[in-house]
Amino acid sequence: MPSFATLQASVEDIPTIITIQEKTWEPTYRDILSQEEIDYMFEKIYSSDALAEQMHAGQQFLILLDGERAVGFSSVSEEKAGKFKLHKIYVLPSTQGTGAGKYLLQQTEDYVKSMGGTVLSLNVNRYNRARTFYEKMGFSIVDEQDIPIGPYWMNDYILEKPLN
Repeated sequence: MPSFATLQASVEDIPTIITIQEKTWEPTYRDILSQEEIDYMFEKIYSSDALAEQMHAGQQFLILLDGERAVGFSSVSEEKAGKFKLHKIYVLPSTQGTGAGKYLLQQTEDYVKSMGGTVLSLNVNRYNRARTFYEKMGFSIVDEQDIPIGPYWMNDYILEKPLN
């Protein structure tokens, strides 16, 4: 039986975040993105320097623990008064289907509410199966965007959830 908890991450946790990301991204995106796109995103978004910069710019990372083992992470930041953006949420493939993602999302929402947030938004690739999970968790599609990132495009839905 999983025993989940979360903790707020700091720059000392960047190696843990990278380890989880390396085990999660490829299986998540291999059917959606080319290997070149995946490699580009790794470097652009998940290098140690990039993660440190995101933290210093105000993204709060939460690490999901199952007992003593780190099995996931999320990151959020305030975009404007009361509206927060969920930038990242990943759980290890081995923990998917155990309630880990639901627990991490709920803890992230609780953190946002504790910071005065009333709306949580996120982007999800239009071909990512996780969209169904977000919709089950109360998010609704409010827009779709094609966002340039280097030589590539992110083809995303924008989802939002009011937090009560």
